[in-house]
Amino acid sequence: MKYKIHHKTVYRYSEPVRRSVHELRLAPRSGPLQSVQAWELSAPGNLSEARDGFGNIVHNFTMAGPAHTISIAATGEVEVRLAQGDGGHHGFHDLPDSGESRVSPLYFTTGTPLTHAPADMQMFAAPYLTAGHAVPALLALAGGIADRVRYKANTTNVGTSAADAFRLGSGVCQDQAQVMVAACRAFGIPARYVSGYFYDAAATSLASHAWTDVCLDAGRGLWCSIDVTHRCITDGRHVRLAVGRDYASAAPIRGILEGGAGETMEVDIAITPVS
Repeated sequence: MKYKIHHKTVYRYSEPVRRSVHELRLAPRSGPLQSVQAWELSAPGNLSEARDGFGNIVHNFTMAGPAHTISIAATGEVEVRLAQGDGGHHGFHDLPDSGESRVSPLYFTTGTPLTHAPADMQMFAAPYLTAGHAVPALLALAGGIADRVRYKANTTNVGTSAADAFRLGSGVCQDQAQVMVAACRAFGIPARYVSGYFYDAAATSLASHAWTDVCLDAGRGLWCSIDVTHRCITDGRHVRLAVGRDYASAAPIRGILEGGAGETMEVDIAITPVS
């Protein structure tokens, strides 16, 4: 599948922003599961580009001067490819490009404040993972998490931890993905948070999406990508933006502001299949 994607975020402030510094992970990279055909970013400042330790494309910009509105837009085309499989797995090899430095998959075995797994979560995950983490076991765990943390909008926020969402019993894709990450890491299994887009032809409005990569073989950089919300291996409907240890390290937009009281945010995402 090939998609044309438009993602626009507009921040408005009742009191002006005097100065701001922004970090964007809004540019997908080509890899084993997708090929980026074209991509453009626009922001109210000069964009500098770099790669972080996870392989993500990161842009930064600084805005000076009073502003009541900050508008950031990303537009492009991405062709999605399915995982080719490896030894019967729905896996893909995600290895650094030549000359690229990237953290080891084992870095994703350590927890973070957003992905700490308390005892009750470990007890929940144990029946799924004590015998190993083959793909069927991971899919069963994803289904269990989707049942335990029911999808319900507006019950959590970007600062909600996996432990809080697990105990609350509801959340959105971000929370379900972080619970999956936390459960796997509790058993020494490398897992990372993935931000991106999900194409749903029946949806009346679209939002960004999140899922989980689980490492099947750290030595060979073999991963399996699982969407807890839809209880499936990722497929031709998923476009990857960034990976990280949790939401905070893979967020599409992060910023530090001076001034700027009374913030509101509007997000518009359009995904159109291209023949």
